[in-house]
Amino acid sequence: MPDSSRASSPATTVLLVNLGTPAAPTASAVRRYLAQFLSDRRVIDYPRWLWLPLLYGVILRLRPRRSARAYAKIWTAQGSPLLVNNRALAAKLASELSNEEIRVELAMTYGEPDVPATIRKLLAEGVRRLLVLPLYPQYSATSTAAVFDAAFAALRAERRLPEIRCIADYHAEPAYIDALSASVEKYWLTHGRGERLLLSFHGIPERYVNAGDPYRGQCLTTARLLRERLGVSESELTVAFQSRVGRERWLTPYTDAVLPELASAGARHVQVLCPGFAVDCLETLEEIAIRGRGQFLAAGGKRLDYIPALNDSPSHVRLLHELIERHTQGWTVGGA
Repeated sequence: MPDSSRASSPATTVLLVNLGTPAAPTASAVRRYLAQFLSDRRVIDYPRWLWLPLLYGVILRLRPRRSARAYAKIWTAQGSPLLVNNRALAAKLASELSNEEIRVELAMTYGEPDVPATIRKLLAEGVRRLLVLPLYPQYSATSTAAVFDAAFAALRAERRLPEIRCIADYHAEPAYIDALSASVEKYWLTHGRGERLLLSFHGIPERYVNAGDPYRGQCLTTARLLRERLGVSESELTVAFQSRVGRERWLTPYTDAVLPELASAGARHVQVLCPGFAVDCLETLEEIAIRGRGQFLAAGGKRLDYIPALNDSPSHVRLLHELIERHTQGWTVGGA
């Protein structure tokens, strides 16, 4: 039984949470990961009697091998790019917050390190105030709410609960827009400026938005604020949505349709930024930088540049620091 008087770590902890990743670029590891991810009702809301037979009878038999090949193209010596990049970001943020006696922990909604085990460890070590920060700038029930579900489910079995606060989104934060614009401008300074800047956000089914999910509106707000901050015209910036699966209609336009269309319309040099991804991962490094480039070139384009995610850049750390400072106001440091 945890000792309530323990103070081996700061009483206030920020829990950074991202989606997750397979443990290895193998079909078996991807199957385990996808089984957990695609079983979440926040992600797929079909009736279980309809969805689970399809998931286990078809999808998990066919998709893991194909996805494993995609992961293998981007896997690093240190492991999954998503996990490596998140760990680097968490380490730099922890260093930034060390003088404020705020601890930083990293967890994943699916895969390892998982949210329930991380929260149990924190409570056993004496954490009494918990700020949950999903690394999703734009809120969606499919991502952000899934983080909150996992956190509160982990607390359900505990007798002594911490004070808990959650950050739902930061899609319009000035520091976030500044970080994105600084990233783009730095890339332009080094690599030149393309004819078109494409902002590619992760997609969700359109009916989720029709049911009240604010995701599309927040993506469009981010795009507008970034366009204004960069000083580019509406004709120079395009918004699209990627990573759709299944047959139902997702948010449009689709990135994999827009890229060939841009090439066919005469665009020779397109640059792609994915503002909804805090760190680089399969969807940015393989889907955009590899497959997206191939689609654009095959349609007649000459050059496609992928502008990296914010990752562990100083501007990203500064943004998260500002969010944390604001959302932890009123929590005195060191109390129990």
